[in-house]
Amino acid sequence: MRQVAIIGVGMTRFGEHWDKGFRDLVTEAGLNALKDAGLSGNEISAGYVGTMAPGSLIGQEHAGALIADYMGLNPVPITRVEGACASGALALRQGIMAVASGIHDIVVIGGVEKMNDLGTAAVSRILGGAGDQEWELFLGATFPGLYALMAKRHMHEYGTTEEMLASAAVKNHKHGAKNPYAQFQKEITMETVLNSKMVADPLKMFDCSPITDGAAALVLAPVETAESYSKKPIELLATDQATDTLALHDRSSLTGIKAAEIASKAAYKKTGLGPKDIQVAEVHDCFTIAEIMAIEDLGFFKKGEGGKATLEGRTTFGGDVVINTSGGLKAAGHPVGATGVKQAVEITWQLRGEAEGRQVKDVEVGLTHNVGGSGATAVVHLYRRL
Repeated sequence: MRQVAIIGVGMTRFGEHWDKGFRDLVTEAGLNALKDAGLSGNEISAGYVGTMAPGSLIGQEHAGALIADYMGLNPVPITRVEGACASGALALRQGIMAVASGIHDIVVIGGVEKMNDLGTAAVSRILGGAGDQEWELFLGATFPGLYALMAKRHMHEYGTTEEMLASAAVKNHKHGAKNPYAQFQKEITMETVLNSKMVADPLKMFDCSPITDGAAALVLAPVETAESYSKKPIELLATDQATDTLALHDRSSLTGIKAAEIASKAAYKKTGLGPKDIQVAEVHDCFTIAEIMAIEDLGFFKKGEGGKATLEGRTTFGGDVVINTSGGLKAAGHPVGATGVKQAVEITWQLRGEAEGRQVKDVEVGLTHNVGGSGATAVVHLYRRL
């Protein structure tokens, strides 16, 4: 198996794009990534695109062929990958395996979602299909409600407080304010979060990620040829995925994502690295409780200590590990199919030393953590500066 490197990255700004459609967004991101890699379309041998629900959100299926067409890549095979909110990381995983196996040499990875063409209620219903439609969505349990259940249990077992939850949002908006691609580039206060409208107790509006349009893209190549394309290639050290029950009520625990714990342990084992070796990480903070559980599942903090660590400032610059320099899903936005790819773009910029205004000093190793639904799918990637 060959080692794989990222040789190009690109993305659109995340937000509400009323003047751009699905195809416009993914084409913009893809062309930016190709330009960054110094490549033309005829050098690409395959592509994978993560997108969760274009059929429901915009009435468009067959996304792989659409993207190949509008990016001028025909007859290059482009394959759509779906795994709910983890679709982007799954697309990256497929691309890594394609290059590592030797089947393809240069692969483009895309992630895209156009979500704002429908109202909030309709989007919530569509996203709810990422859980157990029959036993959760049909009975009224949308994702704010499911994550609220996890938050309540975390509070009950470990003493996690609403202030601890709010501190994750405050920190991510502070990071996002320095990211020109973020949906929200404005800092917020603890009081803003705590006094915002209740969505699903204890989660308030500012505990929740927004509805977002956007796209991100990567170009992959074998490590042995990567430096012929990029002056700063980034090696993908490991890719791991695990699954858990689709329905929350079947889980062994409500205070963590077991699939994320399993995937991260597998990635650490493959590389000989551990949580203390990670300097910067992009984790899946669809809700503030999701980030607190993630930093525990990934081994950065012991179970039950993630909220306290966040409140104490141990997950920002100068702390133990810098979490979500992009602003995370909370501030940078969450166009569900694009999120996992955006995370990889941000870590690439960090490892290149190009994350202006939010750069982690002397960073060499990074991690991304992307979750589908309430945790039925989890994907973890490890990265290193070559």
